[in-house]
Amino acid sequence: MQPIDRFGLDAAILFSDILTVFDAVGVPVSFDPSPTIAEPVRTTADIERLRFGTAEEHLHYVFDAVRACKTALGDRVPLIGFCGAPMTTISYLIEGGASKEFLYTKKLAWTEPVVFGRLLERMTTLLIEYLQGQVAAGADALQIFESWGAAFAPAEYRQLILPHVQRLVTAAMGFGVPVILFLRGNASLLDQAKDTPADVLGVDWGIELERAIDVVGSNRVVQGNLDPTMLFAPPNVLQARATELVEVGRRAKAHIFNLGHGILRQTDPEMVRLLVDTVHAA
Repeated sequence: MQPIDRFGLDAAILFSDILTVFDAVGVPVSFDPSPTIAEPVRTTADIERLRFGTAEEHLHYVFDAVRACKTALGDRVPLIGFCGAPMTTISYLIEGGASKEFLYTKKLAWTEPVVFGRLLERMTTLLIEYLQGQVAAGADALQIFESWGAAFAPAEYRQLILPHVQRLVTAAMGFGVPVILFLRGNASLLDQAKDTPADVLGVDWGIELERAIDVVGSNRVVQGNLDPTMLFAPPNVLQARATELVEVGRRAKAHIFNLGHGILRQTDPEMVRLLVDTVHAA
């Protein structure tokens, strides 16, 4: 609620870590400060021990939060619900936390592709329930985050992971609200994202927005793609870059101005205000 009250943004988003879904899998997560899983899941036996309960039973507190946000917003702006994409989500389960190399995730994919696929399938089912519950509680749109998809080469992503993303997006599209798909690592994955039926395709800052529109087609809606560190640039530099992106975005069917990934915690809130005001005036 604070960003809506403070900056006059055009939409609100439920701030809930993507790993809350592990409450429905019986896997405890600690934060110190990044997420840590004491007993990673790396073998067939590990996977078979996972509980995989229902979202309704184990994640009801998130749905309560959605309802509370909707009440507090009072229809001023739409509320976006979200989840991690299947591979991004299970990577934390397999790695035991954040990773740069994704060694254990990729090793499982290469050595036990059937087991890896089964884990993705089960997580996708849970995520579908999770998104459906958010919409039932009042979410006006959904965003799916594939933050770590570029850990896989494009060919392997297309073969091993994209079918599960397609299933998740297709199911979410059936809930009657717009769906945003963000595959971080656009330079390698945007061409695959365009093949999904998502209403909006997120664009990170690793590819020029103009090039991204060329890839997905000017008949698609795009979202992004300002580098979050631009909020540390001099104000005139930030304003010039934001204005430029607004102009480029007009080449698409529609453009939702946004950062190319999450805002950094060290960001000066007044620079956020300047950015929002600049985009609204452009």
